[in-house]
Amino acid sequence: MRERRAGNARAGWSVVVGLLSIVALPLAVAATRWSERYELLHAAVGIPVGLLLGIGAVLLARRGRARHERTLGRAGGLRSAAWGRAFGIAGIAIAVAGLVALGVYGLLRYLETA
Repeated sequence: MRERRAGNARAGWSVVVGLLSIVALPLAVAATRWSERYELLHAAVGIPVGLLLGIGAVLLARRGRARHERTLGRAGGLRSAAWGRAFGIAGIAIAVAGLVALGVYGLLRYLETA
């Protein structure tokens, strides 16, 4: 009889959440381009969303990796956890870059009025 794998859902979800963190800010920017009602500055709502999703992906990847180690590899998911962590870090980096861009914009607006 064949032994069934325990599974590692957290590792798989880390990939999904990591990919969502990567696309959060670009999707918010694209939404402002499609809408006449919103300006580019309104896309800043994607910054905290991307940041939180990125952190969530890294935490899920960490837990998925821990499950892999606890089950001595029977749960699988080590590669998925690595991809989820990488995607999460990329999402965090995109959010931080957006935050820096927003800060520079704010500083330039402040200096313009001063």
